[in-house]
Amino acid sequence: MEKLVSLAKRRGFVFQSSEIYGGTGSVWDYGPLGIELKRNVKERWWSRMVHQRDDVEGLDASILMHPRVWEASGHVEGFTDPLVECKVCKKRFRQDQLSTQACGKKPSKTPGETEECELGEPRLFNLMFKTFMGPVEDAAHVVYLRPETAQGSYVNFLNVQTSSRQKIPFGVAQIGKAFRNEITPGNFIFRTREFEQAEMQFFVKPGSDDEWFEYWREERMAWHRSLGIREENLRFHEHGPGELAHYAKKAMDIEYHFPFGWKELEGIHNRTDFDLGRHQEYSGKRLEYIDSGAGERFLPYVVETAVGVDRTVLVLLTDAYHEEEVEGEERVVLRLHPTVAPLKAAIFPLVKKDGLPEIARGLMDELRRAAIPAFYDESGSIGRRYRRQDEAGTPWCITVDGQTAEDGTVTVRDRDSLEQVRVDASQVKGWIRERLEVE
Repeated sequence: MEKLVSLAKRRGFVFQSSEIYGGTGSVWDYGPLGIELKRNVKERWWSRMVHQRDDVEGLDASILMHPRVWEASGHVEGFTDPLVECKVCKKRFRQDQLSTQACGKKPSKTPGETEECELGEPRLFNLMFKTFMGPVEDAAHVVYLRPETAQGSYVNFLNVQTSSRQKIPFGVAQIGKAFRNEITPGNFIFRTREFEQAEMQFFVKPGSDDEWFEYWREERMAWHRSLGIREENLRFHEHGPGELAHYAKKAMDIEYHFPFGWKELEGIHNRTDFDLGRHQEYSGKRLEYIDSGAGERFLPYVVETAVGVDRTVLVLLTDAYHEEEVEGEERVVLRLHPTVAPLKAAIFPLVKKDGLPEIARGLMDELRRAAIPAFYDESGSIGRRYRRQDEAGTPWCITVDGQTAEDGTVTVRDRDSLEQVRVDASQVKGWIRERLEVE
């Protein structure tokens, strides 16, 4: 993980937020390559979940919602963790993790010795960020930064259904920011206080929920594999009776084998009619679906899929990171799937003369106009330029050399196989597009 964090900063994937001021705890900024990787993840999710389907609609709900939303959802009352604080090292720990989480130590005044932590009494710690709407800071004006995007889909259920004329079963998908005042954030961008979620709420008729749960479980695992994540690093974990959330009939996680162990990547949950039922109760508005053909009305059950965009980025970086020896030299390479790689091609003039830089820049401009992200580099030896792009995860490096002026061909080097082929410069755009086609 230390090597990955170092590479992420060095190559412009992820930076510590407000670093020049010492940083902000567990808040991160995405650099030039990081934001491209993150956008590619979101676009792949949106394409698979919305554009390729006729039974899922998109939504972008607001971050600030009526405070009653969070009372109905149970977040105001139940979104808390028992917290204990050490009087010596001042660190905070979740009470339910003290058996597995070592408490920190602080050097004592005597050289070579340490003081054991002294834990205080447990206190409830609400995970929602609280703020005020309007000029007056009092209880009547309290609002919260949303801890999840799902509630926006529930309160807009009828709005989406009637405006899109969808029939049950159908889903509502959205990608957006969420905020949680985590007690124990960490492991780089795995657990942060500000993050993005890609969630889909699929509304079904009661009685068909088990079938749809199994469908979405397999569909979501297939999507992760389509990103190039190695199959041996993915697995399902079903929640036992002691793990199930109060609203869930069944829940299953897709887990990834991180350097720090198997951890949740995505959750698939059968939430029954809990959410719509609570919002119907608290708002006083009927949220039932009317099936005019069958002459019945009912509160739909919900099968939810929820994945963290930032966590998916971490998985892709972790899974793609490789160290190997090539011709006696160590090579660090990110074997990112070409469809999610931030840059698709890097263009190199072999030398800075004979018109090669002009040809190379012209090729780069052509690729960029075709919406194929490309990078121009004429600095350093060709080997060093290759290594920089290997670390950035760029699938193809294209070299403009002396032969280009003679026959119009360029050398294309493959990041993973290291094989080099000659391709006509006028065909490079089509050559790359063929290899970027998504199923």
